[in-house]
Amino acid sequence: LGWYLYDFANTSFTVLMVTALFPVFFRAMVTAQVGDGGFLGTALWGYAGSITMIVIAVTSPILGAIADFSGSKKKFLIFYTALCVFFNSLLFFTTPELPPILGLPIWGWAWIIFILANIGFQGALPFYNAWLPEISDENSIGKVGGIGFAAGYVGALITIIIALVSVILLGTNSTLPFLLGAMFFLVFSIPSIKYLKNRPATAKPEEEGMSLAMVGFKRVRKTLGEIRGYQGLPLFMVAYFLFSDAITTVIYYAALFGETVYSFSTTDILIFFAVTQLTAIPGAFIFGYVADRIKTKPTLMITLSIWVFALVVAFFGSDPILWWIVGMIAGVGMGSAQRTARSMFGQYIPEEKKSEMYGFYALTGKFAAILGPAVYAFVITLSEGAGLGLVMANKYARLSVLIFFVVSLIILYFVKQPVMGKTDEVFLEDDQPFV
Repeated sequence: LGWYLYDFANTSFTVLMVTALFPVFFRAMVTAQVGDGGFLGTALWGYAGSITMIVIAVTSPILGAIADFSGSKKKFLIFYTALCVFFNSLLFFTTPELPPILGLPIWGWAWIIFILANIGFQGALPFYNAWLPEISDENSIGKVGGIGFAAGYVGALITIIIALVSVILLGTNSTLPFLLGAMFFLVFSIPSIKYLKNRPATAKPEEEGMSLAMVGFKRVRKTLGEIRGYQGLPLFMVAYFLFSDAITTVIYYAALFGETVYSFSTTDILIFFAVTQLTAIPGAFIFGYVADRIKTKPTLMITLSIWVFALVVAFFGSDPILWWIVGMIAGVGMGSAQRTARSMFGQYIPEEKKSEMYGFYALTGKFAAILGPAVYAFVITLSEGAGLGLVMANKYARLSVLIFFVVSLIILYFVKQPVMGKTDEVFLEDDQPFV
């Protein structure tokens, strides 16, 4: 129960702070003080995500080594959770009316505080996920992971309802939802902190006496060497890097895109994400069934084609109804693409290498999350210099994301279908709703 509730709890941060509410609040605050029509706030939002993931990607091998054999998972889970909750709570005080503090405008402080909170959120995930093999066995790991995945969706929907009520009653400038989200995370993560137990862990003989940093990066280097030995896997990983990057960027900027291009209100955005969330759940299961019938590679190509179609519609359309349709289509593609890609990856590697290789798979996703938001932000900045309006700037930025999808599809076409084996149902930290 404690493990499930952590997934239930931490989605409050992904929904409110990363995806639906804080991006719009932050850009509005920057625009009100800078007066540039929203360009700076849009660009800074992308750079915030990239900076966070640079920190996490660089430290992930070290964190993975700690999670594997230090026996201190619980301490690190508490530390990173507290870091996220603390800085998330501080955003309650970043009201637009505040004067500059130490010469830095309040939106600058909000930007820094968000990055620190996001580092706390992302940093906790390797330790949380390290408990999955301990609380399950080979026959139940899919079921346990699936329940955690579902708990995350439920937590996300409840958080959206709380935020929606707050926005309706207090208005879009209220920072109370940020505090409520932090308290939601804190309260429901307590059972995890209380009931999850550390198990004694030891290093491999060849790792005795090595620093955690050396162990972590040695494992990454070893895994890179082994991947070349699996036919088709290196090319698949390139494709995965590209479409994972694209999916992350689309979701990360969805709220700002909807507000800019389709004039969505904050209420519309929250309802939009609730609908998207609901369509992602059946999408994952439907395409899981399809993958069992026609194999994982063609299924993955179908789901990525859905993303391409959704982005093309978003680029050429301007009717708000289209954005609702795009959201539902993308929702289907969101859950199914992540799940099918993970299953396809699992078919390349032998059972005894799954744990090690999935760690590298997750690390690849983290590095991918660096590039996309930064590219989107860069296109926004270039568009401003070219004299384009913010609407067209966002459309061209989203077009850059479309390129990632198309290139990944071309690469996948040349990837060999791995031998069909047992479907892998390990739920990684990358499977967080909205991320």
